Amino acid sequence: MLVLLPPSEGKASSGRGAPLKPESLSLPGLAAAREAVLAELVDLCAGDEEKAREVLGLSEGLRGEVGKNAALRTAGARPAGEIYTGVLYDALDLASLDAAAKRRAARSLLVFSGLWGAVRVTDRIPSYRCSMGVKLPGLGALGTHWRGPMAEVLPAAAGAGLVLDLRSAAYAAAWKPKGEVAGRTATVRVLHAPTRKVVSHFNKATKGRIVRSLLAAGIAPAGPAELVEALRELGYEVEAEAPARAGQPWALDVLVAEVR
Repeated sequence: MLVLLPPSEGKASSGRGAPLKPESLSLPGLAAAREAVLAELVDLCAGDEEKAREVLGLSEGLRGEVGKNAALRTAGARPAGEIYTGVLYDALDLASLDAAAKRRAARSLLVFSGLWGAVRVTDRIPSYRCSMGVKLPGLGALGTHWRGPMAEVLPAAAGAGLVLDLRSAAYAAAWKPKGEVAGRTATVRVLHAPTRKVVSHFNKATKGRIVRSLLAAGIAPAGPAELVEALRELGYEVEAEAPARAGQPWALDVLVAEVR
């Protein structure tokens, strides 16, 4: 099973660990594309601060993020699973999983990123600010920048099992599973059961809990149909239909009455 996650806008501090070693990151086929983004982002943020804020879409209150980006090559690095915070990651709560579940998380979770493309939760990275929606002056839109490298690397990373796609729209645009991989991909929408509307907090928290539930139970569904069955056994209310044509992803709706 491969689980595709969005990053979080909020991130923990880098801490005092050893600095980034780009060659140590997973998915080495993304190395050249990563270096291109890293080099331009560092140069941009080490130069005109106001221009950098404008390009990155940062408010006055986030001015300090520019300096953080300028120091990316020397800042301390921590496992990505510790860097990313926010509602989904709070609900996932990787730190409190037992050892076996943490090993499963290391193998199966892949976090998408405007800067790194995609990283495992065990990859050591510094804290940064660069969303997939950014358009760098030299590289252009990051979503477009990543499509080619992702298309070359991700099909192999997907292996032969389920691809559980929990990304937001901006990050999903960087890689769309195709063909046989798409046929064993499931996307999840979380609906507030009383209104049947997507509510951001419900959506993020429930996705984090779904991943935690699967990891903690040691469940790795072989495909979307098995995922539906597994989630129902874990107590989730799921609505799903197989796609009309082969080679298309499944779309699952998970209904929640409240988030506790």
